[in-house]
Amino acid sequence: MGRPIVAITMGDPAGIGPEIIAKAMAGLRIQARARVFVIGDRARLELAMSVVGSALEVNTIEEPSQARFEPGTIDCLDVPSVRPDLPWGELSAEAGHAAYLFLEKAVELSIRREIDAICTAPLNKAALHAGGHKFPGHTELLAQLTDTEEVSMMLTAPKMKVIHVTTHLGLLDAVERIDGPLVYRTIKRGYDLLIRTGIKNPKIAVCAINPHAGENGLFGNGEEATKIEPGIQQARAEGIDAFGPLPADTVFFRAGRGDFDLVVAMYHDQGHGPVKVLGLEKGVNITVGLPVVRTSVDHGTAFDIAGKNIADHESLLEALSQAIDLAPQRHEEE
Repeated sequence: MGRPIVAITMGDPAGIGPEIIAKAMAGLRIQARARVFVIGDRARLELAMSVVGSALEVNTIEEPSQARFEPGTIDCLDVPSVRPDLPWGELSAEAGHAAYLFLEKAVELSIRREIDAICTAPLNKAALHAGGHKFPGHTELLAQLTDTEEVSMMLTAPKMKVIHVTTHLGLLDAVERIDGPLVYRTIKRGYDLLIRTGIKNPKIAVCAINPHAGENGLFGNGEEATKIEPGIQQARAEGIDAFGPLPADTVFFRAGRGDFDLVVAMYHDQGHGPVKVLGLEKGVNITVGLPVVRTSVDHGTAFDIAGKNIADHESLLEALSQAIDLAPQRHEEE
């Protein structure tokens, strides 16, 4: 079987994306497992390479078939989109629009089956909005670009995976949105992904909304019984090993020691907090439910350190590794 083809999108070119890409592409461990190239602004990539002291050569391509995938080379599908003197670390509509263009190109290639997975460097939500693209982030943007009605965000860290029933919503709106069918669909998407990764009978913990899982109705308004339990029951009826609703103040500890393969969080901070405590440098964001594999770093554009050769690229390496693990293998090298 041949190595999958993975495209890294540059993200916001004023952030740390270009730097961490330049650092990640200098190593050989990823290239040995996949054919990886960059979608971004070539001039910005070369500037980032000078910042980090990279001696690699940039090979400009117009389509993946032109890539060399050779040691010592970064293949870059050039999408010229920002001026040469764009400042590092400053929010701009220009950079936000560029991040959109890079992702749009990646989706186009994925639909044509020219790539097997997308790995995204971070974009800046405010810059994205300023550039005319009113999306909360990559997840929602990818869903629209691929005409996918519903997706889930999964975060992974060492010893823990968390999938979210709701993500970029205020807490009151999130509780309103949660219902049994949505909980079930989220459990099922997470289950299917774990099966794909080789876990034969995943154990899935489902968080409650209220303290102590509602304490038999003492806290909240019965949300556990009306909004969460029906989804768990449907999953269990299909043979999925789902448990809950469980108190969120203990379930992450239990997952960390190995009791569960996946935790289903009800809202953004319930799931994000525990994962990020475990370390941003190894965190990965996976969009579950798309017609294409997509992984991402689990950190932002870090404008305060952009262009200073400080940014750590370990999260990008981990995101690339997981993209490769999830991507379909090519039948032959082309």
